[in-house]
Amino acid sequence: MDTLPDRGRVSKPSAADMLMRKVVQGIKEYAGRAMAEVPAEVVAGLADRVVRTVREFSESQGNHLYHLVKIGLGLSSEKNIDRLLERIVREARRFTNADGGTLYITESERAALDFAIVQNDSLGVFMGGSGEAISWPPVVLRLEDGSENHRNVSAHCALTGTPVNIPDVYDAEGFDFQGTRDFDASTGYRSCSMLVIPLRDHEDEIIGVLQLLNAKDRETGVVVPFPEHEVGMVMSLASQAAIALTKMRLVRGLENLLDAFVRTIGDAIDEKSPYTAGHVFRVANLTEKIAHEVQQAKTGKFASVSFSADELAEIRMAAWLHDVGKITTPEHLMDKATKLEAIFDRIELVRHRIEIARLNDEITRLKNGECTRTEEQPAPPAGDEMEKWQEVVNFLDAINQGGEGMSDDSIEKIRRLAGLTYALGGVELPLLAPDEIENLSVRRGTLTAAERRVMNHHVEMSIRMLEGLPFPKKLRNVPAYAGMHHEKLNGTGYPRGLESGTIPLPARMLALADVLEALTAADRPYKQGKMLSESMSILEGMVDRGDLDGDLCDLVVDSGLITRFAQELPGRQRDDFSWRGKRYCVSETR
Repeated sequence: MDTLPDRGRVSKPSAADMLMRKVVQGIKEYAGRAMAEVPAEVVAGLADRVVRTVREFSESQGNHLYHLVKIGLGLSSEKNIDRLLERIVREARRFTNADGGTLYITESERAALDFAIVQNDSLGVFMGGSGEAISWPPVVLRLEDGSENHRNVSAHCALTGTPVNIPDVYDAEGFDFQGTRDFDASTGYRSCSMLVIPLRDHEDEIIGVLQLLNAKDRETGVVVPFPEHEVGMVMSLASQAAIALTKMRLVRGLENLLDAFVRTIGDAIDEKSPYTAGHVFRVANLTEKIAHEVQQAKTGKFASVSFSADELAEIRMAAWLHDVGKITTPEHLMDKATKLEAIFDRIELVRHRIEIARLNDEITRLKNGECTRTEEQPAPPAGDEMEKWQEVVNFLDAINQGGEGMSDDSIEKIRRLAGLTYALGGVELPLLAPDEIENLSVRRGTLTAAERRVMNHHVEMSIRMLEGLPFPKKLRNVPAYAGMHHEKLNGTGYPRGLESGTIPLPARMLALADVLEALTAADRPYKQGKMLSESMSILEGMVDRGDLDGDLCDLVVDSGLITRFAQELPGRQRDDFSWRGKRYCVSETR
């Protein structure tokens, strides 16, 4: 293998050697003849000190840049706004070795600077953010006469957008530091050097002011002015801080907008029907309370369960949106208070027909001379298989109201009534139309099977609507949780018939809240709110059938949540209840 020719062991001069030679040459050229008689070793020593100073400054600047990058990365990754604000001041103080620092925040619609963070090592003061709340009044940007407040250094910085570097505030001209002097007099502190830097957002608007106080020499600890060469670095840090703060504000603003929009949708759904007004709000509120109890559990199945703030927000949003599909549900079904209600309650038509049939029957008997009608003793209808007309009206009135269950005897009685007719204009017509018979035969509630399917379709619509929305990653489960609130652990729920293994805990909590609210709601079209004892009995039956999570139901009872929930019910619904054979007293907590 060919080898490179040997060029000897002569090494190239280092960068430091080259710098030294240039410094020596520069000193000689600058000093000229006066340096000609100075011994070479003196010149070399002087040059060495210059080089060391330059090197130290270069290393210092390099360290500053390195830490500036680290600070920027740290600020950009912070998600908690209180910690972010604290970190901005802390890092700026560390960067400049400042004893104190204050961060002011301003909103575009307010002509003032609000105290956000106040820190001072010597005084042991750490206020704002996660520390003690700041009660100091804001710094106004405009005075009472409408003029700009340039007497206050922080207000001046915010108004002009220029940094202010003051070696000693006691000697400063053009600014009013009387408040600073008074503070020093009351605390024994001595405010001296001050650096005030504006914070600008991406639109070049001032969003805050960073005020640093009393820079200290890193070796002696003596208070010194802020070096001019650090101002640019601090400006760069402030720029990164402003970007991070603006980003967090934008994210928080979007989250608040989304949350408000979701609540508006929930309110709109509640307002769609007078019979469900407040349902979405109550379910969302109850779901949050259940989540809190799960979070607080120290023993049992849920002892190891812990929800993050994002997960709790996801659960809350799913609860607010669980009925969003009802936007497509016809109002006449949501408002159907009786079985025969359409645009109006058709029981009135049935009563009218019965009255015609009764009069026809009476006319026939009068023509035949069977009896004479009096007001005190109306003629009874003929036929062994027909009840008295008034009894028929009373029966139909009763079953038209709906309820939790209708007996087989009532169904059979409707079937018999279906065979009755009445004459109108010489034409025999059925007393009850086929669709009226179908509606009156509904065993539970007021909706027929077909109408129930239309109502239940709201869940599928909710899933479809929510899956079409680009939720952020931390809210990606909202469609799933909202779409499962009618699923049952035994697989008999809808719309997908999911079983326990595929129904996550947040969806189970939402399902429990929805059922409990429905049982106790006092504004349903076909029933009054149930007594708490009856509601809990039904709930226990649902647990026994495998509809609901028994462990979750046990938790909300044992934690006292149900007892507290009872206090929100109307007084007529509050009573003591039993759960798993144990008696719980509500009356004692009224």
